[in-house]
Amino acid sequence: MSNTHTDILLAGAIAAFTIDLLVYPLDTVKTRFQSPGYKKIYYDASKNAINRRLLFSGLYQGVGSVILITIPSSGAFFTTYEAVKSGLTKVNPILSGSTSPLVPQPIIHSVASSTAELIACFILTPAEVLKQNAQMVRNPARNSPTGSSTIFQPAVTLHALRRFKKPSQLWTGYTTLAARNLPFTAMQFPVFEHLKSSMKEYRKAHGTFTRSLGESALITSISAGSAGSVAAIITTPVDVVKTRIMLSAAGEGSEKKAKEAAESFQNQEQWLKKLANEKGGAKKGGLVVAREVLNESGIKGLFRGGTLRAAWTALGSGLYLGVYGTGRGWLGERREGGIEGEP
Repeated sequence: MSNTHTDILLAGAIAAFTIDLLVYPLDTVKTRFQSPGYKKIYYDASKNAINRRLLFSGLYQGVGSVILITIPSSGAFFTTYEAVKSGLTKVNPILSGSTSPLVPQPIIHSVASSTAELIACFILTPAEVLKQNAQMVRNPARNSPTGSSTIFQPAVTLHALRRFKKPSQLWTGYTTLAARNLPFTAMQFPVFEHLKSSMKEYRKAHGTFTRSLGESALITSISAGSAGSVAAIITTPVDVVKTRIMLSAAGEGSEKKAKEAAESFQNQEQWLKKLANEKGGAKKGGLVVAREVLNESGIKGLFRGGTLRAAWTALGSGLYLGVYGTGRGWLGERREGGIEGEP
């Protein structure tokens, strides 16, 4: 079945919207685990236990900005990925005297996904920075004149946005986001495509392959979830560094400031107002931040939130690519008059 660019854009947008709503709470908890103020804000040393009330409050803070941006970002990713994959496959020459192509298909999948990720990251970075800073806002109801507790909580997002003096600060961490996502997608997509192809071939060999959208969605979800969880664990250290850098974009980074923020909400408000009048601290590179994490918490610090990230990535990637594949297949079938086929 062939798909138009519109099919791919719509399928990517539907997948992004659906999955953002489902897995966003897990991403919020992961961000708080990885933040420099975790032990001072979310951990009660006197009881030697996590402060669950704070850790699990406002789990949808900042989700609005992410939904608005991930829709075009996902559309751009899948459109680029499919175009590059198709283009490279067509020009990939066959070795003389063999049926094998010159460039192995996994490499083509890696190149296509990496190219798509660079474009998607540029679109996504401002929303990612804003989202992670919004996830760290405490007592969100006090920031809103209406005490809003709705799922989107726009007042919380606006509160976080006011902390940025210059628009360019919203792109802080693009390099680190790309450094995390490039190896992630370069690992995930070849494994995902291989697992998906292998599962289909296995079912064909045993005469159980039905070519239905439901079957395709299940195969895609299992393949994507398995590949995504492994890639997530491997890239967790880069994710920790990325979280620290993005939180520092609005002055969230230093331990001293985290301590001030933990003392009381009123002090936090004064601290944020002070930051708004500053140009912000000196920017730290990824290696500097990684060394800081190592000095603070050792290797465990670089893998903090790794299990949680693997869990929500397995769920998120499985559903994300499953919804994308199903949406793309359904749109293609509908356009072609209900003919079943592979998405």
